[in-house]
This record gives sequence, structure tokens and C-alpha cells, in this order.
Amino acid sequence: MPRVLISDKMSGLAAEVFQRRGIEVDVKTGLTPEDLSAIIGDYDGLAVRSSTKVRGPVIEAAKNLKVIGRAGIGVDNVDLNAATAKGIVVMNTPFGNSITTAEHAIAMLMALARDIPLANASTHAGKWEKSRFMGVEITGKVLGIIGCGNIGSVVADRAQGLKMRVIAFDPYLGEDRATELGVEKVTLDELLARADFISLHTPLIDATRHIIDAEALAKTRKGVRLINCARGGLVDEAALKAALDSGHVAGAAIDVFEEEPATQSPLFGMDQVVATPHLGAATTEAQEKVAVQIAEQMADYLLDGAVSNALNMPSVTAEEAPRLKPYMTLAQQLGSFAGQATRSAIREVTISYEGVCGELNCKPLTAVVLQGLLGPSMEGINMVNAPTIAKDRDIHVREVRTDDAGAFHSRIEVTVTTENQTRSLAGTLFHDRPRLVEIKGIPIDATLGRNMLYITNYDKPGLIGALGSLLGDAGINIATFNLGRAQAGGDAIALLEVDEAPPPAVLAKIQGLEHVILAQAMKF
Repeated sequence: MPRVLISDKMSGLAAEVFQRRGIEVDVKTGLTPEDLSAIIGDYDGLAVRSSTKVRGPVIEAAKNLKVIGRAGIGVDNVDLNAATAKGIVVMNTPFGNSITTAEHAIAMLMALARDIPLANASTHAGKWEKSRFMGVEITGKVLGIIGCGNIGSVVADRAQGLKMRVIAFDPYLGEDRATELGVEKVTLDELLARADFISLHTPLIDATRHIIDAEALAKTRKGVRLINCARGGLVDEAALKAALDSGHVAGAAIDVFEEEPATQSPLFGMDQVVATPHLGAATTEAQEKVAVQIAEQMADYLLDGAVSNALNMPSVTAEEAPRLKPYMTLAQQLGSFAGQATRSAIREVTISYEGVCGELNCKPLTAVVLQGLLGPSMEGINMVNAPTIAKDRDIHVREVRTDDAGAFHSRIEVTVTTENQTRSLAGTLFHDRPRLVEIKGIPIDATLGRNMLYITNYDKPGLIGALGSLLGDAGINIATFNLGRAQAGGDAIALLEVDEAPPPAVLAKIQGLEHVILAQAMKF
């Protein structure tokens, strides 16, 4: 009989699900990492929320652990790489908190608009300061939503019900989807300039960290109000405090902080700030929903081997897994490369399976391509939910199969059409190892390492020497250097594996080299 440990406080319905499915379950909360490490070896499954930190030492001690289930979306508290290396499946519940978090954002917006927390405290203190708390109406005001995905779209719907005008910045929001939601798609700068209220609903990735900083705040209209119920690192708290002190920003409602638990913050003690302790998902309904969902998913895996909402494991049968495994890796790399190279809303993805791979069950491969494609810009993407998310974003996905792989035994080509361009890349397997063989129609022969530098350029003398010297001066070692060109003197590409990611300053110097069109760092 499998054994599961629930190490965080969650609805008792989770334990009931495990017991009903014939799984032995223990509930032990408040464990230190040392306590957890001492007992985790006895369990096949670990169910957590956000408090338990499942890091290297805990995972190393987990001799029998097969699955970690996170009742919620964020898995910042789980070392995903360590779990994967250990062969432990990590699951989450990506959609269970959407409505609850969206409703909290709307509640924070209303509280901010009418100074409700401050007025409440004043009235409880026996004061009657009616003239002090002069709020603003939200009817007819412009709400700017940064990130119009699963949660942001619910916020947009609720705000429209309150007669607000909604504009949205989201590079992956298609025009058809924006029309369906009734929002106006705009650039980030346009949103900052027009919005009376700004609500954040993006994941915390490199591209969104401090998306609201001093420069962004300077672009906003005077009197803007900011709501963040997404991730703390999206906002530069010191810059926001300065903007509040100056009066440029009228107020902020903050549910998440750069450091949590937040016992101190530059924003604490400011009358213009409404603060809550990460309550976005804190409703009875949401907690019951995610608790039941994660228990069902973990039970399905432990008893039947079925995988749902896994962040680090493809959904394939035991029979298919050995044959599909190398193609899964190739598909993920192709999708991730395309996703990191894409800067505008995706309209269509065509995946061509040529030769031997065209005879396989390609649905899991397509899902892995989409996972890689959407992963750089979205949180909680896995091969189970990636096709649904692509559909919700009006991304048309096509599979094409053919027996002809040209000079290759098998070949996968991914073509991505965006608002601005169409880009394709292709790869194959060489002794079961993935290799890129074509980018934008230009032949190349390259393997992808952890840190890659992708450069498009004009085929002119001197670039290789200048690039090598620049990286050498920066102390960055080149592991591999691969070149391709369409024709002599025409468009060309360079794909380098480097031992460490070039910092922004070095990348800017590379971009400034003569004949370089685009220089981009990528991670795999």
C-alpha cells in the first residue's frame, strides 16, 4: 500500500481522498527541513502547499518518493531540477485558484479606490473623519491588466461588470482572444500611459522581474493606482515607495512581496498602501478544490501510473516511453528555442513529423513542443495543460506527418507564425541525441547546452574574431561554436554554447558589433 505524507495545512478532504483510494496517509505539519528529511524516506508521495520547502537535502533523503504534489500553482518551494534528477514527478493544480485570486484583485482594487482599510481603522478608533477619506469612482475608469492569461482574463471579466474599460498588455494575447474577452490589446508603454488602475497577473520570470520599476512608474499617469496579487518580484518596492512618497502614484494594493513571509517592507506603514499576507488563494472553496485535485492526481499516479499536470514528466504510457524519450527531448528543445526567440503574439504552430518519427504517437510530442514554446513566458506550463492554454490563446496548432525526411532518418520541424513573422527550425536525432539541423531555412549542425548564445548576422568577415575577443575579454568561455549561412555574403547565424550566461552588458556589446542583427541569450 502506498504511503503519502501531507506536510502542510490543507483541507481535510485531501486525506479523505487518499484513504478512500486505499492509500495510507499521514498528516504532519510544521516540520523543519531536518524533521522532514528524517522521515521522508518512508513515503511514496508528498503533498504540500507553499510552506514546506522541498530542497536538495529533503529530496536526497527521499529514497522511496515517487511524486510531489503541490496544492496550488507555484512550485517555488520545490527544487524541480533536483526532483527530476531523482526521478520524482512534480505535479501542481494550475487552475484551482484562478477565480479566488481574481476576486481578491478586484477586492483590493475596490478597497484602494475608497480607502476602506484606513477608514475602517479610523472609525473603530472612535473618529468620524468623513471628509478625510475622499475616494474615487471606478466606473468608466481604465484598468490596465499586465498579463491576460487564466487569472487576468477573469479580472477583466469582473472589471467589465463594474463598468470599467479594460486594456491589456500580454505579448501572447492574440487579437481574436482579446476581442472575445472584450479587452483592448496595447503595448506596455501605452498601458502605463493610459491606465487609471494597473493590475499585475504575470508569472515571475526573467522578462517580468521588476516589470514595474522606477522607469515604468515614470511613464504612468499621475494618480495611478497599482494592484499586485501575482508575484512580489514583479514590483520594485523601493521604486514604488518613492513614487508614492512623491504623490505620482496615488496608492497601491499589495498581496505579494519580494521576500515572504514579509515581516518588513519599504511599503509597510504607508497610508496609501493596502497590504494583505498573500491571500490571493485563501478561500475555503479554492483550498478545498486544490486539495481534492492534488490528492486525486497523486492517487492516480501511485495506483495506476496516470500522470496529470506534471511539471517534469511527459504523459506517455509505459509501452511508448522508451521509444518516445529521445524525441521528447528533441521536441522540448525545438519548442523552447522557438519560444525564447518569439517576441510577439503567436498565431499558428505547425509541427512536421518526417520519416520514422511520423509513425509514432505524436500527440505527446506536440504537447512537449507547446510546453517548450509557451514555457518561457508563462508559469505552470506542462505538456498536459499546454494544448488547452494554446487553444485559449487562439493559437492554431497543426500536425503534419510525412514519410520523407530528406537526408535524415527522422526529422521534426517547428514553424511558428506570429503577428510579425514566420520562423521555422528543425532537428533530428543522432545516436538518440538531439541536434539542430536548420534555423530559419539556414542549415546548421548544433547541439544545445545549458547556456546558448544565438546570433543572427550578415555574412561578412571579422565577426567571429570580434565575437571571440569580446567574450574572452568578459571571461566567458566558448564550449561550441556553430555557424550557418543562406549564401555567401547573405544572412547568417551563429549558435554558441558558453559556460555561463552573458550578462546584459556583454550582450549589449555583442548586439553592437558590426554586422550583428540580433544577439540573444538562451537557456535549456
